[in-house]
Amino acid sequence: MGRGDALVVGGGLAGTLAAAALIGHADTVTIVERDRYPEQPVFRKGVPQGRHLHVFLSGGCRALEELLPGATSELRAAGARLLEAPRDVITRASNGWHRRFHEGRHTMISCTRPLFDTTVRTSVLARAAGSGTRVEVLQATEAIGLLGGADRVTGVRLRSRDTGRAERELSADLVVDASGRGSRTPRWLDELGRRAPREEIVDAGIGYSTQMFRPAEPLDMSVVIQPRPGCPRGAAWSPVEGGNWLLTLAGVRGHHPPTEGPAVLDFVQALGAPELYEHLRTCEPVSPPYGFRDTSNRRRHYDAPGGVPEGFVVVADAACTFNPIYGQGMSVAALSGLALRGALADGGVRPGLAAAAQRAVARAGDTAWLTAIGADRPYAAGSDTTPPGAAERVQTWYFGRLADRAAVDPVVGAAFRDITHLAAPPSRLLSPAVALRTVLLPRARGLASPPLRVEP
Repeated sequence: MGRGDALVVGGGLAGTLAAAALIGHADTVTIVERDRYPEQPVFRKGVPQGRHLHVFLSGGCRALEELLPGATSELRAAGARLLEAPRDVITRASNGWHRRFHEGRHTMISCTRPLFDTTVRTSVLARAAGSGTRVEVLQATEAIGLLGGADRVTGVRLRSRDTGRAERELSADLVVDASGRGSRTPRWLDELGRRAPREEIVDAGIGYSTQMFRPAEPLDMSVVIQPRPGCPRGAAWSPVEGGNWLLTLAGVRGHHPPTEGPAVLDFVQALGAPELYEHLRTCEPVSPPYGFRDTSNRRRHYDAPGGVPEGFVVVADAACTFNPIYGQGMSVAALSGLALRGALADGGVRPGLAAAAQRAVARAGDTAWLTAIGADRPYAAGSDTTPPGAAERVQTWYFGRLADRAAVDPVVGAAFRDITHLAAPPSRLLSPAVALRTVLLPRARGLASPPLRVEP
């Protein structure tokens, strides 16, 4: 099995999980991170979405446990909250409230992003210390270009962000871009004389804001309010560590949520969910609201034939980024790391690894892409948005009927949750039992009021 030296561009969660995948398959792994890590789990500038609601969906939890056995327990010990869906998460969709079943199938983790990042990074470095792989982190260092040529990447050009901004070159047998939504790989490939791959964009123009609260009397459930006809706005209310809860508000163009504290309750009141509004009036604000606007879904097809040169792989948000409002990004980062490890297990760092790994990474994001664009397509507009093809139009019609029926039908609802929690491939939605109930039964209506009782 081939080994050698690997370099990961980006030291956030995706980069840390990529490093976890490389343990045992490389002699050294160098993580290049623009920021300096704080000593304690605090918000940092280099994670622009860091103050917003983050979850590991059940599919992401399973991938995380495969990459880092025991990581879920470590997050729980650090204060992360576990939520079983739909028992602990009530949802109002466009057609009404979902029934609240106790399925015992999907458990997700909710906590602040700094706690996620710090706990996972500590786990990866501890795991590396007991392996044959040395992991080194270059902090306050940015990647500014690739070494090599159009057919093969041989390393990265680096620049210090400290005084003097010294530049240097670092060779590697494998370079992994895990730099996230702002990835500069298309430009870097162009500089090597290689055309960047085809790109798909679906932009609903959604903006969101998040504020932290401390409830006087916490609810026994999270609350999700999805947009509906006539009100393209939504909200999510979920617990994190330390007795705090996060409120994330979202809206499409012309309906962006406020970033001024006094206007937050007015926005919630307009959602038509009086129970959430009245509860929030009893909660103490812990932070101001923070906004975020860069929410387009963007997929770069590095998995296409010839999409990447040898010695180079693009993972997680750097390859396919989703509207963050759906909470899929961290789970896809874990699934991408697992896909990379699987490709390495088939022969290590070798000729053909880049193409094989890139195809596996693309498959790891397929389900998240399908669900994200299915939800955003009705609101998508603008010259950057890729128009839907015939297949996508059929998918959108089918997914809309299925999502409505999932609100009340235990069979369709179970399949819907398997997909939205990234725990099954899209083909799960086409099983005979699900397809027949979706297509032949009348379009369903949900419950008229929040389900306070859990059904078996």
